[in-house]
Amino acid sequence: MARATTQPKGRPMKVRTGDQVKVISGKDRGKTGRVLRVEPKRERVYIEGMNMVKRHTRARAVPDTRGETVGGGVIEREGPIHVSNVMLVDPKDGKPTRVGIVREDGKRQRVSKKTGTRFE
Repeated sequence: MARATTQPKGRPMKVRTGDQVKVISGKDRGKTGRVLRVEPKRERVYIEGMNMVKRHTRARAVPDTRGETVGGGVIEREGPIHVSNVMLVDPKDGKPTRVGIVREDGKRQRVSKKTGTRFE
């Protein structure tokens, strides 16, 4: 039986790559970091230094090098965090804030609900 595919979500995400965010729940609660990658279809974000997971990789032979091996060992990297568990940090006061959308000249502009400052 075929695996059910995830349907794309209807709402656009308000968190983008490079944003400063604060984790509000989970094992990294209270920490702030920069968003490295965003996956809108899964509603997940990857934050620098947060939700570190370990991957055990097997050493593998590199082709055309006469048996030399590369890789192998335990690799630590960032794991995904659901977008509902992070809040954008207000650039004006450095505290987490909710985000609103204002349309100007047909473009969506993100605005802090707390202070009214615009992101980017």
